[in-house]
Amino acid sequence: MLIDPALFEENERTAPVADERQFLITGPYRCEVGGELPQVTIAYETWGTLNSDHSNAVLVCHALTGDAHAIGWWDRLIGPGRPIDTDLLFVIGVNVLGGCQGSTGPASLAADGRRYAMRFPIVTVGDMVEVQARLLDHLGIDQLYAVAGGSMGGMQALEWTVRFPNRVRKAFITASCSAHSAMQVGFNETARQAIMQDPRWNRGEYTDDEQPDGGLSVARMLGHLSFLSDAAFTAKFGRRLQDKDRFDFTFDTEFQVESYLKYQGSKFTKRFDANALLYVTRAIDYFERRSLKGSVADYLFTSFTSDWLYPSYQSEAMHQLALSAGCSSKHKIIDLPYGHDAFLLDGVHQGALVRDFLATN
Repeated sequence: MLIDPALFEENERTAPVADERQFLITGPYRCEVGGELPQVTIAYETWGTLNSDHSNAVLVCHALTGDAHAIGWWDRLIGPGRPIDTDLLFVIGVNVLGGCQGSTGPASLAADGRRYAMRFPIVTVGDMVEVQARLLDHLGIDQLYAVAGGSMGGMQALEWTVRFPNRVRKAFITASCSAHSAMQVGFNETARQAIMQDPRWNRGEYTDDEQPDGGLSVARMLGHLSFLSDAAFTAKFGRRLQDKDRFDFTFDTEFQVESYLKYQGSKFTKRFDANALLYVTRAIDYFERRSLKGSVADYLFTSFTSDWLYPSYQSEAMHQLALSAGCSSKHKIIDLPYGHDAFLLDGVHQGALVRDFLATN
């Protein structure tokens, strides 16, 4: 089986060479389930040109550990001449509330000069969307031509269509769901426990010099196992050994796949905050949208045959919700062997669907 090499290079393979983020600081925000932030910083990037009537804006919502640099982590869908064409569209990428890539989150400084840490209020997917709406107000965009996202980003896109139905014309949602299953919650709770059981987590009060890197690394290793498919792991690694031709019969690294997972886990600790992972995984576990009543958006749902983390039945369920709400909706299942990360890599099958979807008024 041929495997796309990018599948094992992680999302930051197309990270920005320069920091082109912009920052909007807004006033107080009261979170949906309680707690208030005295102000919120929103990190975002834009590409393309907003037309005179502001009707060509597309909001791109990122997945769990993504960021505002959508043209990087979704490089096969976004850019000049791409399906989400920045020659024609004004594309906006936003880092979520509760994240750690520029927007306000648990690593941000509170009014007392200390990091919020676990004093940060619980946030929901709805809170993420409300804060994004503030950004659109600032940019003078009353209605989005489209909102798009995969995985956690798909949840945000779905929420947009119900929370602000008159502000969204189209929604492209891929490899996502309207509510987590027990297994999906279980994966996230295991990742959270890996962090919280690390003694250096210290109930969230860790320092730059003493971070729970061990727990965060294990959480990321678990994530990588769930993001990919058995076929992809087999094709890439099989049972090949790491820099040796026979077992050492120790607990040091023996297999190539062990080395890969350790490397990805270690790399992740350099760019992501442990407390932020706790908060954003909690937000998507709480998310539940059982009706799309009131939405007037057109929907395109895509899913992948090998995605066992967000299986196709969940996209089909969202499609049925859209039809029940009287909306125009399509669901396409794409046969690729890459697992959940196929939504990041597939610019061909998914790309053709998105191009047609956005070209149809």
